[in-house]
Amino acid sequence: MIFKEYTTANGALLLYTGAPNLNVLEQLASGYGDIWHSSFEQGYKNAFQDLAIQSSVLFWYINDFEGLNECVSWRINSNHFAIRKSVWETLGGFDADYENIQMQALDFGYNALRNQGVVPLYVSQLFTETLTESIQISARDRYVFFIKNFKIDHALFMLYRKGLWKYSEWKAFLNAKNNFSQVRNRPLLPPRKLKSISGNPTVSYIIPTMLRQDFTLRLLEDLSGQSYLPTQVVIVDATPENVRDEALYKAKNYPFELTVNWQTTKGSCRARNEAIALCTSEYIVFGDDDIRIPPNFIESHIQLLQTYNAAACNGLDIMADHPEQDLNDLKSKLDAIEKSRWFVGSTQMFSNANSCVKRAYVNQVGGNDINYDGGYGEDGDFGIALLKLGIPVLHNPFATNLHLKPMSGGYRFWGSQAKILGKKRKQQPWELDTPVKWIRPVPSPTLMYQFCKHFTPKQVKEFKHKYFFLFLVNGSKWTFIYRVLRIPYKRLQFKKSQFYAKKLLQLGVRTR
Repeated sequence: MIFKEYTTANGALLLYTGAPNLNVLEQLASGYGDIWHSSFEQGYKNAFQDLAIQSSVLFWYINDFEGLNECVSWRINSNHFAIRKSVWETLGGFDADYENIQMQALDFGYNALRNQGVVPLYVSQLFTETLTESIQISARDRYVFFIKNFKIDHALFMLYRKGLWKYSEWKAFLNAKNNFSQVRNRPLLPPRKLKSISGNPTVSYIIPTMLRQDFTLRLLEDLSGQSYLPTQVVIVDATPENVRDEALYKAKNYPFELTVNWQTTKGSCRARNEAIALCTSEYIVFGDDDIRIPPNFIESHIQLLQTYNAAACNGLDIMADHPEQDLNDLKSKLDAIEKSRWFVGSTQMFSNANSCVKRAYVNQVGGNDINYDGGYGEDGDFGIALLKLGIPVLHNPFATNLHLKPMSGGYRFWGSQAKILGKKRKQQPWELDTPVKWIRPVPSPTLMYQFCKHFTPKQVKEFKHKYFFLFLVNGSKWTFIYRVLRIPYKRLQFKKSQFYAKKLLQLGVRTR
């Protein structure tokens, strides 16, 4: 690559090809982005959809977002892009193993986003060039990409999907398999040094809880010991009236405003939305009731967002081995992942157990979609909704928590009936006016709803192919015939899940 170099007023060194608007680039360099391009107008929007064979509906960024002037996108045009010089040097540049430079740029952008903690951004009008390029990816480069980035199973599945009878596919597959192997331990872009908190930003912390008042009290103690105190803590407690102790939450015991709402509706999505309506601060931190947090937790969230000039981040959620572990155990677990922990980038998940978002954007999304109550996936849906507003969710390795996961209590109590069939089953919210009878829908209808809501029908179809393929090939060879015989029933379960997802789609997004 032959680059030109630009130094911003703040001393940041940038490399670029083509002819970007340097005034716009100057402004962008002060934000969370690391790579910038305008490739949507140059023929790259939604390019290389063969990625769906591996990722289908499980990668937030497989489709480029619509109607935005700025958004996360890994589809870089090598002829027109800009990058921080330190990022280019850390990542090592394009991979010359690909024959086509278009594929080199796509591979570079993909790995930068998915594996290396980099934020690549599409920015409208940064480059005024609108000459549309024809994206030509050979079968050979396609298999090289799959071999170098994924386990061999995915390349084999692509061979199956493209046609086992095609000589050209076999030739390309064998060429890639014999000459390349999966690349592991790619270099990570280190986080920027966090700045001290500027001003006096206010923070509301949300705790939805049910049948876990003891865990909630422990979390309140952790919040009381924060180096940067929350302004407000909002508890929405759904513990049934006959087993709860309303006197436990004593506002005078805490150095912040404590707001308690006794939930009469059902579901964690409704609980969070009720809490959001009570929040008054600039930022909202979402937390579960069964976590422990170190003293720098709130401070780390605000520091990261201010340092990167960002509006949303997702902290590091560490699972405990048992519910009695404490912050000493959290430190030990963090020490064990020290080498892999330190990166930021645009996250590929959103956790209601540990995330921080500017309240203005929480309100713009409207809160959690209550179609997910009784099921799974509401936090991922919320993260995608932020991305569709053009708000990247950064991974925050500094804000950590220990997730205790006790065996009882919590909002899953209401959804615990989902695996029961027959007359003893209690109807779940997503069943609407059609209760489940003798065929339990699998996968979860709320996850299927998310797939259909945010991804294309072709990608959902690809997910279906892979779902059944993995069902057949995973497991003992001694039970293979049994799995084959179960396929008709599994198909009925899948169709049932799609049935409920379609009904939820017809309802549309609901927040109350």
